[in-house]
Amino acid sequence: MKRIKYIALLGVGLAVSACQTFLDVKPLESISDAVTIKDQTSALTALRGVYSALADAGYYGTSFPSIGYLSGDNIVWTGSQSQVQEFINKRVSAENATLSSAWIAMYRTINRANNVLEKVPAVTDPALTPALRNAYLGQAYAIRALAYFDLARTWGGVPIITKPTLGPADNAGIRRATLAATYAQVLRDLEAAEPLLPLATDRYNVTRKTVFALKARYFLYNKDWAKAEDFAGRLIGDSTNYRLLRPFGAFFQNDARGTQESVWEIFYNGTTEVNTHRNQWQPQTAGGTRQWAPNDALVALLTNPAIGGNRSVLVARDNQNRPYGTLYYRNPASDPSYIFRIAEAYLIRAEARAQQNKLTEALADLNAVRERAGLAPLRSSTVATPEAVLLAIENERRVEFALEPHRWFDIVRTGRAPAVFNLTDPNRYLMPLPIQQLLSDKALEQNPGY
Repeated sequence: MKRIKYIALLGVGLAVSACQTFLDVKPLESISDAVTIKDQTSALTALRGVYSALADAGYYGTSFPSIGYLSGDNIVWTGSQSQVQEFINKRVSAENATLSSAWIAMYRTINRANNVLEKVPAVTDPALTPALRNAYLGQAYAIRALAYFDLARTWGGVPIITKPTLGPADNAGIRRATLAATYAQVLRDLEAAEPLLPLATDRYNVTRKTVFALKARYFLYNKDWAKAEDFAGRLIGDSTNYRLLRPFGAFFQNDARGTQESVWEIFYNGTTEVNTHRNQWQPQTAGGTRQWAPNDALVALLTNPAIGGNRSVLVARDNQNRPYGTLYYRNPASDPSYIFRIAEAYLIRAEARAQQNKLTEALADLNAVRERAGLAPLRSSTVATPEAVLLAIENERRVEFALEPHRWFDIVRTGRAPAVFNLTDPNRYLMPLPIQQLLSDKALEQNPGY
């Protein structure tokens, strides 16, 4: 029997019974832009489509996370496609199909959010109450913010489009904004979203608490340490709803989903909504291809009791004694995609505090994550400087998020790519714009070095 979820959209007591989730309906296939959103039902359908685009295989379903996985130093590619090996070699070409898929999916997500933001304010249906209207708009703003954030950290400055369009040609001629302007758009959208949303807890759909998470990450990337500490702390302080589950595997093993570990994850039902990650990670004996696998260095870290602790559950071995990742394992493919876990809030706050020379507090946050993993706490007597604490946080993030798409972005944003990846060409810290986009729109300029 399909699990029943309740989608908390309002914070005013109204819940939408979800024998179908947001991901069940794709709006621009159900509602043409030629027939505008006209009532509460069509507005909700359009919003579901924003979530559908976010969950698509081109975005959080596979392509975008794979950029973070494969570009780091945790994963080996066992397949034969040269375009995937490009990420591991850190020599990605503009013809790369994964990059193209991610770019298209992110802008599809943005366009669907733009559709909601443009048309929902004009709906006069009494069923679309002010609380519902605000919740729909707030979610669209927040998801658009995430899409622009992901575009910015992958490619740098990108074209900023805030009106819905019917086809790619409608956006032709819009030049790339600067990185600063792109990040400014992210913050504008997050600021717009926050007051519109209820202060509720929902693991699958955006609330004000989700915006706190996105702001914490945003301010970390933009080196506003005090604000990163503040917004991460708002989640950590909500210990009734968010906590580090023990042991580490409790948030994903035994078909767990929507646990207190999760701030925001994407729901897939495994039939009409499919998370294609598991096919890449699981071995052939479990119906997968094992084309992404933890490399020897990561296996050594995770299985070292003093480093990985009980996070060793992230790796197993197949019948040929080859290691494979276990975070995505469900059959049918209904594993969540984890956008933000509470562990990230702890490590964001730890890093922000270390950057402000609050070393005792930073170690407390770092040790909370370590102790959940079964590790001994680090002491200020041995980790005594901001640099030492920051390195310890970097190392912890590598194993805590071993199979989540953080490693590449972490090392690039901290300026550590030369030391960690031996990558000294700064042009390689951003991905090339997909060649198809450059050919179809002469206003777009390629990133330097490509």
